[in-house]
Amino acid sequence: MNIADYYRKLELNLGASLGEVKASYRRLARMYHPDVNPTDIQAQDKFIAVTEAYKILLKVAPAQIETPDNFTPTSTTNKNSKSETVSPKTSPPKQTKVKATYKQEKYKNYSLTSEVEKQLKENYYLHLKQLLKYQRYPRAIALVEGLAQRMPQDWEVRQWQAIAYQRWARHLISERKLDKARNYLKKALKTDPQNRALSAEIENDFRVLEKIY
Repeated sequence: MNIADYYRKLELNLGASLGEVKASYRRLARMYHPDVNPTDIQAQDKFIAVTEAYKILLKVAPAQIETPDNFTPTSTTNKNSKSETVSPKTSPPKQTKVKATYKQEKYKNYSLTSEVEKQLKENYYLHLKQLLKYQRYPRAIALVEGLAQRMPQDWEVRQWQAIAYQRWARHLISERKLDKARNYLKKALKTDPQNRALSAEIENDFRVLEKIY
C-alpha cells in the first residue's frame, strides 16, 4: 500500500495537511468505533484500517499548506497604473529546459529511513510535476518546501525546490512583478548553487530583468 492509499482511507487527497488528517481521523473513528457498532464487523474492520492509516500519516503528513488546491496564478492589471509592454528584445525567455528528476535508487548524503518515506517522496515528485505543468507555482513551492523541511539533506529535493522558485520567477517576470521575481531567482541560486544548468538559466533571467529595468 502506498501513501496515497492511506490518505484515501481517511477520505483525503494526497498531500492533505496534518490538521486535516487529524480531523478526518477523529470523524471516522467516532463513526466506526466498536463501542458504537458492537455487532458490525465491517465497521470494526474500517476502524482498524483508519487507525492504521492515521498512525502512518502522523509520521509523513506534510506541514500545513495554506495555498488552496484550486489556486491558479492569473495576470492582473491595476486599472490606475499605466500599461506597460515588454519589447521583443526583453521578452521573458522560453521555458527552461532544466527539469526536475527523480532517481529511485541513487541518493547522495541522505538515506530514506523507510519504504513509507521513499513512497512519499515519489508521490511528491509526481504531484510537483503536475503543479509545475499547470503553472500552479505557489502551490508547487509550498509542496516542495514542506518536503524540504522533512528531508533537508536530500539533494534531489533541493533541486526540485530551486526549479520551482525559478519557474515562479519567470512567471512573475511575465507579469512585470520584477522585484519579487528577482527575489525568487536569488532563492533558486541559493537553494541549489551546484546545479550548473539551472544557474545558467537563472543568469539569463537576470539579464532579462536588467533589460526591462
